[in-house]
Amino acid sequence: MCEKARVIVRMLQGCNSMTKLRKIHSHVITNGLQHHPPIFDNLLRFCAVSVTGSLSHALLLFQHFDSDRPTTAWNYLLRGFSVSSTPLSSLLFYNQMLISSSSRPDVYTFSFALKACEKLRSVPKCREIHGSVIRSGFHTDYIVSTGLVRCYSATGNIDIACKVFDEMPLRDLVSWNAMISCLSHAGLHHQALSMHKRMEKEGVGIDAYTLVALLSSCAHVSALNMGVMLHRKACAVRCEGSVYVGNALIDMYAKCGSLENAVSVFNGMRKRDVTTWNSMIMGYGVHGKGIDAISFFREMVTFGVRPNAITFLGLLLGCSHQGLVKEGAEHFKMMSSEFCLNPNVKHYGCMVDLYGRAGDFDKALEMIHVSSCHEDPVLWRTLLGSCKIHKNLELAEVAMKKLVQLKAFNAGDYMLMTSIYSAASDAQGFASMRKLMRSHELRTVPGWSWIEIGDQVHKFVVDDKTHPESALIYSELKEVVRRAVLAGYKPEESNVTGPGFSDRCLGSSFHSEKLAIAYGLMRTPAGTALRITKNLRVCRDCHSFTKCVSKAFSREIIVDYALCKIYMTPRGIKKKAEEEENEKRKKKKEGGEASQEVDQPCNPAVQQTHPPQRYPFSCDEFREMFNSDNIPDEVDGVFTGSIDLSQLDEDTESNNSSDLKKPS
Repeated sequence: MCEKARVIVRMLQGCNSMTKLRKIHSHVITNGLQHHPPIFDNLLRFCAVSVTGSLSHALLLFQHFDSDRPTTAWNYLLRGFSVSSTPLSSLLFYNQMLISSSSRPDVYTFSFALKACEKLRSVPKCREIHGSVIRSGFHTDYIVSTGLVRCYSATGNIDIACKVFDEMPLRDLVSWNAMISCLSHAGLHHQALSMHKRMEKEGVGIDAYTLVALLSSCAHVSALNMGVMLHRKACAVRCEGSVYVGNALIDMYAKCGSLENAVSVFNGMRKRDVTTWNSMIMGYGVHGKGIDAISFFREMVTFGVRPNAITFLGLLLGCSHQGLVKEGAEHFKMMSSEFCLNPNVKHYGCMVDLYGRAGDFDKALEMIHVSSCHEDPVLWRTLLGSCKIHKNLELAEVAMKKLVQLKAFNAGDYMLMTSIYSAASDAQGFASMRKLMRSHELRTVPGWSWIEIGDQVHKFVVDDKTHPESALIYSELKEVVRRAVLAGYKPEESNVTGPGFSDRCLGSSFHSEKLAIAYGLMRTPAGTALRITKNLRVCRDCHSFTKCVSKAFSREIIVDYALCKIYMTPRGIKKKAEEEENEKRKKKKEGGEASQEVDQPCNPAVQQTHPPQRYPFSCDEFREMFNSDNIPDEVDGVFTGSIDLSQLDEDTESNNSSDLKKPS
């Protein structure tokens, strides 16, 4: 290489803007060095790969290169377009390389092509490239295999991704991170945590990317013990200072019900972004601590951090769950008037829920009609849930009629409506809903709950007999129910399978969350808090049961379900009972009648106590009481409007876990 070419190469290596590069490029053309391989390589690399580069300029360089283009030149363009807004261009260049070039693809060629497939979610192209990888003998390379894992996972082929991963002869940290992240994003959180244990056995360390993916899985399954262990590891590898890891820790602690630890992590973060503040506000919101969420919001604005749509979603959730109607309305208005943010269906859903819980159905209906998404089933489904709480059969029929018009063939809607008819002793309406469900062949989603004991996560379904300690669990559950009854538990009368059934004691005795609570009481020391996670909502009977168990056993019990949490603490229940009793005495003294309470199942409220009852616990006898046409246990809970409300609010005996839809 001549001295002039060496000088130009050094100038290109130190270039940091397209303005400088164009000047150097002019100098290159003037000296006739545009086809010099090292100079061409550096010019193309900067334009295609650099953040300050230009893909259009890279394309011009590529097209005007007279000699046969090397593989590295193709790779630069493949890489540039694979991470751009036009990843399809990357695949077009990949095809052109295979057809018209003498250059053969290498490890990086396949890696960049797979990255483009991942962004495009193209299954056929992914399989085509996979075949080329095998024929080229690169299937044993960990870089290409990692790309295949990510690509198959992005297209929903998790089984193939796992197979590719298992067949890798050598895996680096990036490969493990890709597999764990893919499992976590696919909702396979237990498998992601198991993958971490496997990773530990093979002696592979962790980094910030590993921690973020694992903490996300811990948050979704309420695996607090695992989360605490990962927090220690983050400190050991000095990743706790990362904003991403800090945000993941806050989210994990908040979703696991440990708000104190979430605040501790928040206070210890040197750098915070809007996600950090949102994690705290959302944490308080889903826990029904609206006042704390508002306090954090004000502090956030004071620090000059601009809120976004997620910020206000957390605020509205908190206001809805705590019954802060005035505050919720103010912040909803503030969202557009002060911060120029347009509410979406989730925000409108929260407002419908806010007014619905308060029993203000006029404003709830007004909110639906003025919204830009008034035809969205979520809003009407939320209203239907409020009608269930206040036993407003007339408006419930209006909401259900609208859902039918919108062709929202969701089993949860029909189940909720049947329970409303059941509570109103309307046998004709009940039968019509059951008939509609059968005509649309709607299937219920099975419910399950899980609890973390030590480093193991135990999963239960309704009437579960698969657990190794099943006999002991049911024996313990009998004792738990007995003590809960003594503490004031009375099965909810609305928890029935239809009008006309008088024996209502066992309507939900073997729900999955009750089995999880019983197992937790068996396997944890006295005084230990129990954290249970459920994929569906908790019915009213189980909600009441959990309160009484918390009181009877002096345990804090946290149940996480469908982006909502309920706290049960003996002290909180006692305090709430005293407050309600004092309020009733005050109203009687004033000569007024006690007003109807608004049921807020996300808050630690206490139900009226009843004398102890005894009833049989035989599951077989209970099942014989009902025929196959009866609906499963009753639906309950309040819709927040902040999530996909297509899920049922109860455990069912169905083994069908597929999406609910009307058959074609």
